[in-house]
Amino acid sequence: MSTNPTPPTLEGIRVLDLASVGPGARASRILSDYGADVVKIGPVSRSGAVQIRPPFHAYSGNRLMRRAEFDLKSPGGRSAFMDLAAGSDVIIESFRPGVVDRLGIGHHAVNSVNDGIIYCSTSGFGQTGPRSTWAGHDLNYLALSGYLHCSGRDGNGVPTLPGATVADIAAGGMHAAMAIMSALFGRARGGRGQYLDVSIADGAFAMMSLFVDEHLVTGTEPGPGHYILTGRYACYSIYACSDGRHVSVAAIEPSFWRNLCEALGLERFIDSQLDDSMQDEIRRELKRVFAGRDRDTWAEMLGPENCCVAPVLSISDAVTDPHFVEHAVVVDATHPDHGSFRQTAPIWAGTTHVPENGYRLPDASTTDTRDLLTEVGYSESTIDNLIRNGAVA
Repeated sequence: MSTNPTPPTLEGIRVLDLASVGPGARASRILSDYGADVVKIGPVSRSGAVQIRPPFHAYSGNRLMRRAEFDLKSPGGRSAFMDLAAGSDVIIESFRPGVVDRLGIGHHAVNSVNDGIIYCSTSGFGQTGPRSTWAGHDLNYLALSGYLHCSGRDGNGVPTLPGATVADIAAGGMHAAMAIMSALFGRARGGRGQYLDVSIADGAFAMMSLFVDEHLVTGTEPGPGHYILTGRYACYSIYACSDGRHVSVAAIEPSFWRNLCEALGLERFIDSQLDDSMQDEIRRELKRVFAGRDRDTWAEMLGPENCCVAPVLSISDAVTDPHFVEHAVVVDATHPDHGSFRQTAPIWAGTTHVPENGYRLPDASTTDTRDLLTEVGYSESTIDNLIRNGAVA
């Protein structure tokens, strides 16, 4: 978390986010943490439109964001949205390809009233291609990219489920946020707005570039046990301890492997780190030794000794871990209905300051539509009429 006193990087940038969950919502969370004015756009509840409402604590509870509701199928709601878009910098949407155009709020429509707009469409497979209309979720994108194939296997040889929504977070949300910030930088240097087609599957493919590039050059087929990072050698693995918990060992460099072997009394394996014929014996000995003490004892003993050893923490362990506590990765928050609790802080380098008394989260039952339309010049009577007609809320 940044302690830099300079103004937030994206201060003055307005983002309209039509994504309620998934990569789009993760992207707007990142942009907000860098200081952008993010407005969450949803359907008017009584208009019959369907919107997924995540738990109140998801996506950091939409802290520091505003909300507005538009019936985009009505002329009044669509027109009001377009007037808001005319003065905005970024639009993020996660509908199926073609939906925003049918609603009349696609990139070409918005660009006609705001040629500086950065319009970001996030979707599973992109706006074109043979899979563009497929439904999908995180696991599907990881499956297509080669990620699951290169991951570990269970006892039946089946790829294991990842412990986080890696594709949504990195291949989608961070991908979109990075592309948006690059487009904003380009526009600030004299360029124009851009249309960004963010494919989560493409982003997941990019995450596999180390193995993809190896395959394209050498013809090899990366997979479990193929490479040092996928379990071929005992120096890069996870081992059980006496308390049933685990430590991670990632002693890739020979100097770190030497340190580990000396610390464990296994000096005879120093020169056998990458000897395939010795791996079963080395693993067997490492399992035996690590099973002799509990996880935290090993972590305290080996962590500071340049062995590349760290404990495998549960979420409850991680939020109270002294390193993360010192880095203030968890902060206080208060919700009008759910009271006080804690949540993940804005962690990315250079993000905004945390308020002294923590965050006061917005009430999901209220909107900021009236204020937002007032800011773009709507009169009170015009707004009242739109609300009466169900075009906005």
